[in-house]
Amino acid sequence: MSVSTLTSAHILGLNAEKITVEVDVSSGLYNFTIVGLPDKAIDESKDRINAALKNTGLLNPKTENHKVTVSLSPAHIKKEGSHFDVPIALTYLSASKQLKLPSDVGWFVGELSLTGEILPMMGVLAVAECAKKNGAAALYVPYTNRQEAALIEGLTVYGCKNLKDLVLHLGGNIEGVRDIITLSPEPKTEIVYVRPDSFLDFKDVRGQETAKRALEIAAAGGHNIALYGPPGTGKTMLARAFTSILPPLSREESLAVTRIHSVSHSQTSIITHPPFRSPHHTSSYVSLVGGGANPRPGEVTLSHLGVLFLDEFPEFDKRVIESLREPLEEGAITVSRAKGTYSFPASCTLIASMNPCPCGYMGSKLKKCICKPSDIDRYARKLSGPIMDRIDIWVPVQHIDYDTLTHTRIGEESEDIRARVIKARKFAEERFKKMGDPRITKNKDMKARDISKYINLAPESLSLMKQLATSYTLSPRAYHRVLRLARTIADLKLSKDITDADILEAFQYRPKLYQDRI
Repeated sequence: MSVSTLTSAHILGLNAEKITVEVDVSSGLYNFTIVGLPDKAIDESKDRINAALKNTGLLNPKTENHKVTVSLSPAHIKKEGSHFDVPIALTYLSASKQLKLPSDVGWFVGELSLTGEILPMMGVLAVAECAKKNGAAALYVPYTNRQEAALIEGLTVYGCKNLKDLVLHLGGNIEGVRDIITLSPEPKTEIVYVRPDSFLDFKDVRGQETAKRALEIAAAGGHNIALYGPPGTGKTMLARAFTSILPPLSREESLAVTRIHSVSHSQTSIITHPPFRSPHHTSSYVSLVGGGANPRPGEVTLSHLGVLFLDEFPEFDKRVIESLREPLEEGAITVSRAKGTYSFPASCTLIASMNPCPCGYMGSKLKKCICKPSDIDRYARKLSGPIMDRIDIWVPVQHIDYDTLTHTRIGEESEDIRARVIKARKFAEERFKKMGDPRITKNKDMKARDISKYINLAPESLSLMKQLATSYTLSPRAYHRVLRLARTIADLKLSKDITDADILEAFQYRPKLYQDRI
């Protein structure tokens, strides 16, 4: 008996870290010990491995009365997950002389079923990136996850259906099995852009031209937007149609978004379009911002480079709403735990939908509001000034008349609007590249220090801005918000200069709801 070693990986936050799996096998009374701060799922792997080896036709520690010690190093890092089953099983087979493995055979991940099937796992894309970074010869992953791992160029990926095929491929022998199995490397996965069937086209939304225009501006500049109005006016429908006017993700963006979702789901398709996340208003603080003993991304991170739609915005817990301050401002969120500090990307477009009051009919011409002033004030206090100030566009969505609702004329299609959005974004990107600032890709990304660098107003327009700021007592953040919106409106016209009309249109999107609170 001897000691054998293989390499695997551990998911930590959104990244993977190299883990060395060592197994020592000696004769004696059966004992199976795993050290290296394993969690319950890893500790239970000994029973899964014993059953999988037995049902595959291989010798297992229990029947052979082997004393097995498994070490997962580095030992100071707490390990979680069941994907260490495969490397532990193979390392045991190597240490017990049932399988001879070369030192550079590659990395292994995967959970075993009792029958020896290799089950899908979470975070395969992060593992593949880590394996490539560390110069792994090959990566063996569950068959279901093979295409996801093959997104990483320059890495040999093998998809494995079961333990029997894997052992035979590695040169092992199984009693009674004469098959010769050779696993083929998975070809590089090409990203295919297919429009999701769930897309809702803007042409299906009747009326609400003001809201559609505001959403187009929000898409072009990446601005956060709030839709408010009575129930049933189409706020949710407009929000769900918003993703249909966003440009598809680039390859780098697609990999970044897929990696985030891969850490949260065991079977993740390759994400090529901006994600749309719509958590319920009863969602907890941790589910929105992320966290846990081994921190996982929350909804605000799962919507990275996409849309976070918060319906019934004031109904969310106040603590949850206030937690959005950092990601809306910085495009990232920091989660601090005793084990360490983790930074998750959270550059998303927030669409907040809300009623103006608890009953929903304040200001409506169709129904009378039945709320008491105290109820409205309590409802309004859920939205603090800083949060309202971080939402760039506020748009009322009122009832439309029945003639518009039943009109046969179809509105503008999402494809046409998306074309204008793509042109506007490219126009802005060229401006940022020309100034040598690759960290900014959308107008929303401009900080206060960038305003003077990228936005130069003519004397007449500057005078107009000063007049508006003085008359309406705009805060510095609100002042910069109007300038960023005006820049986006000019980009949609492919204009280098910002006109007075652009400033006035941007100014009309200031928050008028509960404006005494700003």
